Amino acid sequence: MSETQAPQSLSEQYPKAVTLSDGAEIEFRLMTAKERDDILHFAQNLPMEDLLFLRVDLTQPEVVDDWVENAKKGASTTILAYDSEGMVGYATVHRNKAPWTRRVGELRVNVNSTYRARGLGKRLTSEIFDVASGIGVKKLMANMTSDQHGAQAAFRRLGFVPEALLADYVEDRNGTPRDLVIMSHDLEGHTNMAAGVAKL
Repeated sequence: MSETQAPQSLSEQYPKAVTLSDGAEIEFRLMTAKERDDILHFAQNLPMEDLLFLRVDLTQPEVVDDWVENAKKGASTTILAYDSEGMVGYATVHRNKAPWTRRVGELRVNVNSTYRARGLGKRLTSEIFDVASGIGVKKLMANMTSDQHGAQAAFRRLGFVPEALLADYVEDRNGTPRDLVIMSHDLEGHTNMAAGVAKL
């Protein structure tokens, strides 16, 4: 009887070469501490309108250091995208270790403006879906402000549905309050539909 080949660990699956529909060659890498400066440089070159809506300020070295530390602890898993010039995007799934939310991951995606509408965001998101499923995540959440209409439309196309709208819940970098939209995607389908209504 032939031996069954053991599945590859996540680190063994990367780097991975991908080709976008326009022929652009991209390499996906699993984030480690070695990419710390690449992430910082990527964030510091984002347009101001993107920086307004970052959940955390990735232009600050200490914030990127915290992200790297979270990766070491297994609290987040991130795929980075590179072209021949450097880092051009990322997709990450962040998990809370609390027992009752350990099945849920928060999805965050960002792509360099030169690669938008070229399929990179979709490829990154598809990749992180597979990663999330492989590490035991059952449900993905995505948070964005109510005026990020493009992001909401993109996530809807990926199968995300709105879960909640929280008024004046977050502040942008300028201190302006914004409504927060929470969207979700069940990787295995609903198992306990909200239509059942929790008894409080």
